[in-house]
Amino acid sequence: VQLQAFGGGLVQAGGSLRLSCAASGRTLSSYVMGWFRQAPGKEREFIAAISRIGGSTSYEDSMKGRFIISRNNAKNTVYLQMNSLKPEDTAVYYCAADRAPNYYTNPGAYEYWGQGTQVTVSS
Repeated sequence: VQLQAFGGGLVQAGGSLRLSCAASGRTLSSYVMGWFRQAPGKEREFIAAISRIGGSTSYEDSMKGRFIISRNNAKNTVYLQMNSLKPEDTAVYYCAADRAPNYYTNPGAYEYWGQGTQVTVSS
C-alpha cells in the first residue's frame, strides 16, 4: 500500500489543523493505521492508532483530548484532527500502516509509511 500524508502547514499556537493520509494500491480497511511525528533531533514519537474498521483508537497520553484519529475506509483515508496546537507540536507528521502491528505504539511495528507532512506551530 502507498500512503501520502498531507494537510500540514504553519499555524499559530492554539489553532487547529487536520491531516489526511490517503492510501492507494490496497484497501485501507486491511490495515491498522497510526500517526507518528518526529521533531528535529528527536526520535519518532507515537501519536495515535486506529483499528481496521475504526472501532478502537489509542492515543499517547500527552495528546489525548487534543488530537483525534479517524478513518473513512470508503475513501481510503485516515485523518488526524489536531486542536489547541502548541509550539512543541512542531514536527514532521507521518502516517503508517500495518496489517497486524505487534506493538502499535512502536514505529518499527509498521510496514508502510507515508512521506511525512510538516507542521509548524508559531508562538
